[in-house]
Amino acid sequence: MTRGTTGTRGASGAQRDWRGWREATQDALYGPAGFYRGSEGPAGHFRTSVHASPLFAGAVARLLCRVDEALGRPSSLDFVDMAAGRGELVTGVLAALPAEVAARTRAYAVEVAGRPEGLDHRIEWLAEPPGGGVTGLLFANEWLDNVPVEVAEVDSAGVARRVLVRDDGAERLGEPVDGAEAEWLARWWPPAGDEGPREGLRAEIGLPRDAAWASAVAALDGGLAVAADYAHTRDARPPFGTLTGFREGRQTPPVPDGSCDITAHVALDACAAAYAARCAPERTPPAALLRPQRDALRALGVTGARPPLALASTDPAAYVRALAGASEAAELLARGGLGDFVWLLQPVGSPDAAALLVDVPDHEEE
Repeated sequence: MTRGTTGTRGASGAQRDWRGWREATQDALYGPAGFYRGSEGPAGHFRTSVHASPLFAGAVARLLCRVDEALGRPSSLDFVDMAAGRGELVTGVLAALPAEVAARTRAYAVEVAGRPEGLDHRIEWLAEPPGGGVTGLLFANEWLDNVPVEVAEVDSAGVARRVLVRDDGAERLGEPVDGAEAEWLARWWPPAGDEGPREGLRAEIGLPRDAAWASAVAALDGGLAVAADYAHTRDARPPFGTLTGFREGRQTPPVPDGSCDITAHVALDACAAAYAARCAPERTPPAALLRPQRDALRALGVTGARPPLALASTDPAAYVRALAGASEAAELLARGGLGDFVWLLQPVGSPDAAALLVDVPDHEEE
């Protein structure tokens, strides 16, 4: 960290260029010249599960069909694609649905950028999640990691302070974390090592993500909400945080000037609890589940199994296609890669999240 005098913006204006990571990231990603306003979209800078293979959209389509069955096949079924990029996932899901289900499906893409030219006319393009009345599946692939958050760091006295940043990426410590943010840290990410708080320990304060997730799920009258992201839980928080940048397919230092993506892993357990708290005390929502992406996708038919060698003799073209599909599936399931994503499955109403993933193994495969 590039350190300066502790403090925030002064009355003289001398410190106006220092601000918290949340404000800086908001401008860098979503401001008028923000990273996500660019014409190339996310696919121009990093590879998500959606871009890796159409198998991912096929799996999400199968999940939507399972939700449809759990809801009793309603006359109108909704699919909401959060952080839709350029509409790749929602387009793939519509293409993969059985005709009868597709005919009943209302598709929404939620994205700050403008509607891409040539997008399927069946897809409604929104800048914000639907306000309510949704029955079906809300899917948020790599959305929450781009909801801006404040960063805290422990100083030499053992006090967690807000990290301030300039547009060039230089950092310094600001005021002590207090109020609701301090309460969140104490509950979900206490910045302490084995012997208590140590200088340099960092945490990302996930309150804005909790609120964003609870609000998005509240749009569902019934169905399932899924968040798929790199994530961690309270028993295994990274001691120095995860804030980083991506540009043109490479990891870079996070610089909030609009030139790169700025992302941090998500405390999905806190997000799940935030929705439950929003429901209380009027009702207790069905239990949420956290599952590694590799397990969730296997339960939805993505296996990565190689085709039988005999197929190469009887139908060489089919063998080549099946081999390519197995390679794509392997990327989606890979340890140390996309398979390490975590899915938060948050049911609303009658669906049982565990029943929707009945084929998830009870233990990790060797």
